[in-house]
Amino acid sequence: MCGIVGYCGPKRVVPVILEGLRRLEYRGYDSAGIVYLEDDKLVKFRAEGKLANLETRIDDAIVAPAHIGLGHTRWATHGAPTEENAHPHSDCTGDLVVVHNGIIENYHSLREELKAKGHVFTSETDTEVLAHLIEEHLENDLPKAVREAVKHVEGSFALGVLWAKNPDTLVAARNQSPLVLGVSDDIGSFMASDIPALLPYTNQVIFLEDREMAVLTADSYTITSLDTGEVVDKVVQFIEWNAAMAEKAGYKHFMLKEIYEQPQAITNTLSGRINPETGEVTIPEINFTGKDLESIDRIFLVACGTSWHAALVAKYWIEKYARIPVEVDIASEFRYRNLLIDERVMTISISQSGETADTLAGIRLAKQLGSKVITICNVVGSTMTREADGTVYTHAGPEIGVASTKAFTAQLVALFLMTLYFAQQKKTITAEKSIELGRAILDISTTIDNELPRIQNQISTLIESFYDSKDFLFVGRGLSYPIALEGALKLKEISYIHAEGYASGELKHGPIALIDKDMPILALVPQDAVYQKSISNVEEIKARQGRLILIGTAGDDHLQNITDDIVYMPKVHEDMNPILYTIPAQLLSYEIATRRGCDVDQPRNLAKSVTVE
Repeated sequence: MCGIVGYCGPKRVVPVILEGLRRLEYRGYDSAGIVYLEDDKLVKFRAEGKLANLETRIDDAIVAPAHIGLGHTRWATHGAPTEENAHPHSDCTGDLVVVHNGIIENYHSLREELKAKGHVFTSETDTEVLAHLIEEHLENDLPKAVREAVKHVEGSFALGVLWAKNPDTLVAARNQSPLVLGVSDDIGSFMASDIPALLPYTNQVIFLEDREMAVLTADSYTITSLDTGEVVDKVVQFIEWNAAMAEKAGYKHFMLKEIYEQPQAITNTLSGRINPETGEVTIPEINFTGKDLESIDRIFLVACGTSWHAALVAKYWIEKYARIPVEVDIASEFRYRNLLIDERVMTISISQSGETADTLAGIRLAKQLGSKVITICNVVGSTMTREADGTVYTHAGPEIGVASTKAFTAQLVALFLMTLYFAQQKKTITAEKSIELGRAILDISTTIDNELPRIQNQISTLIESFYDSKDFLFVGRGLSYPIALEGALKLKEISYIHAEGYASGELKHGPIALIDKDMPILALVPQDAVYQKSISNVEEIKARQGRLILIGTAGDDHLQNITDDIVYMPKVHEDMNPILYTIPAQLLSYEIATRRGCDVDQPRNLAKSVTVE
């Protein structure tokens, strides 16, 4: 949520910041602002709504001879999405500005204390407290004032601070909210809340840790501890992504582009990790051996949203092949119950960004209780990967669409690889089964690549009968149940249709009361171990005149006796069905949303990376 961009260097600052903010639009926001220093004075523009509204106000400032500044896109928390509440926020003098991601939990008491000292507030935000708090401690040393100010703050923050009286310096600080620096020998210094904002200018980055502060100038950076003031040596990391990977490449939407990138994301995630001849899996960065696994009695899978659905699929795989009991937890609930976790429990977190606040808090608690932690993540160097004992990276590349697509299928692939690795290390599967499963996962990207255009064409025609519905049900059994949940989530995220996912066998326990001739129900019915049960549930829906859409296995002629609306999928190993059947679920949501004229890439009220609780 929210986006921060800061720059100081030889380039004109306004175009740099605007380009960076554009590349952070996917994170979700409802207002935007920019500030830069020109002729020793701060020039500030803010606007409600999209970045385009801000750009119309800036106008001639695009060519301003300014070389230091900050930009921000805000997702409203404290205070409505208005111009007054948009960042940057100023102190009483107007010479100091702050941009901020996160939540200041004690902002109300701080605000009252500052007002009693004569500070005047002009917004409803918690962020403005920071500007006045820094002002309260500011004499002639900005980094010192920031360090003193945050001692009084409870909560999460990623900060960018600019002071007109220190005209060549930006200060950045982080606590429980992501912030990354970009460094370059000749272009200058950058700060941002996510990597894509930096990619047009540099692929050399430094990830700030919690309670760290950076002082940036055009040709230098210094990183210190917020608590002790001591200098911290940091490793510069090189990011393999490039700016072109974040462009639409001729597709109408980022979401559609990312759906079509899934075969490559799967291939990249598998590359170098599985022997096609033997099925043997190698994941060096997981840092877990067969001996380590001997001491593990249970696994907790912890995730949010789409990643939680990936965890639900992985539960079936791990228990089936690695023979380890698995519990799946929604991260926002995980740490608020009495967890029975010790050193014999492995906790596996799943997060596209590696910065998801609830998931991060969950694994920190698990580690405190003695658990070893592995993370499945798409972003090298993110907080979660740095704090975990081991990592399995997905290699999906940057995902810009808010509704996750390729990150989800890459997570499934990584989780299946991890399952095979565990099973092979524990010797709970035979060599023959390793070969069979290895070939199945290696073949799935080609199958999807071959089928994508056909599936999209078929669904774009099919949705004409369903796109204007107000409600939708998705149902499935076994491995298809989590995909029903994921399909329903995608539809509600981007089309704003109320949709729910259910285990097919649960219909008779309540939801079947909703079914009538106006209720569309998408049923996933692959020819798998629970096929006959699934067909029985579908027949129950048909008997109640439900408007059925079936997604099933090619050659299954029985489905034609149930409905005319069928999408046939090629027959694959049944453990690959969750990956394959995700594709029509995604495309159904995409086609319905575009038919309804919705903003597919930036759906209302949503953020790509949820970095506050």
